[in-house]
Amino acid sequence: MTLRSLTFVIGTGRSGSTALSRILNAHPDVLSLNEYMASVGEAAFPEGRLSGAEFWDALFRPTPYFANMLRSGLPMPEFLYTRRPGRYTAETTGIPALSLMVLPHLTDDPDALLDEIRTAVVDWPDRTAAEHHTALFELLGARPGRTAVVERSGYSTGWAPGLRETFPHAKFVHLFRDGPDCALSMSRHVGYRVITLLREIKERTDVESFGDLTQEQVRSLPPDLAPLLTDRFDPALVRDRDFPLRRFGELWSELVIQGTEFLDGLPADQRMTLSYEALLDAPRQELARLAAFVEVDTSPQWLDGACAQLDGSRRGSAAQQLTATDLEDLRQSCAPGTRAVDSA
Repeated sequence: MTLRSLTFVIGTGRSGSTALSRILNAHPDVLSLNEYMASVGEAAFPEGRLSGAEFWDALFRPTPYFANMLRSGLPMPEFLYTRRPGRYTAETTGIPALSLMVLPHLTDDPDALLDEIRTAVVDWPDRTAAEHHTALFELLGARPGRTAVVERSGYSTGWAPGLRETFPHAKFVHLFRDGPDCALSMSRHVGYRVITLLREIKERTDVESFGDLTQEQVRSLPPDLAPLLTDRFDPALVRDRDFPLRRFGELWSELVIQGTEFLDGLPADQRMTLSYEALLDAPRQELARLAAFVEVDTSPQWLDGACAQLDGSRRGSAAQQLTATDLEDLRQSCAPGTRAVDSA
């Protein structure tokens, strides 16, 4: 397989991005990597060169953040492997990074595909992370004959500068959704509830990384926050807590501003914006534009199937479910991000 293009879809998450991955996966020329970056994380992008065995370890090792959520009884709906469990479990072996969300998106037998990847990867020569990842994309794309790679992870705008540095020829799509609707969806998603609490821990302790936390700082945290730093915690600490909606509006604004500022710095032929609402309003037009950007053809059959996967009922969810006062407060917290999107 020769890669025709490599594209990263970045965004806040909770913006129709999972449906977009399914739509892209149905395209005969696209290798759709669902939550690949969220799964392998920064550990798979070290500086210098690494062996095939070291690269395999980064692909196989369970993602700590997701492993802790699973052990604590807080599975996210994006965890595809747990719906049809195979030989790996959260309680015993841990679920390999690639297996939780990436491989079940591509095959009905993720364990067999993982074995196939291991057989190939462990003997690869020493090379850079970028070269290893590109070789893996080629390996996965060769099976169904895909020529364009599109990686899509939620909550991914923060990774964009590093991806740009690692893959300088890659293209980027900034996917976003109406602020209040997206923030309300975040507030009901266990992953974003955990993210919000972890952000609060960083704010309280004034650290950039959890690896910088001292024992004294951990002891200073209130009892409803400190357990989140362990590998198993009471899920009620996340599930049953009352969260101010404005925190999710502020998070949406921060991420949208990150995405728009990043795209502003890219050459015109390497950037594209895509709003969820535009996708609902003109799906054939927007998907044809996306296909041209990632350098694949469109077909009536693919477009028909794609349109059937778009759920317009999520539009205007905040306005339908919140009081006028709560909606106005949420809009105010989303205002910085809304201005950034409108001026992009």
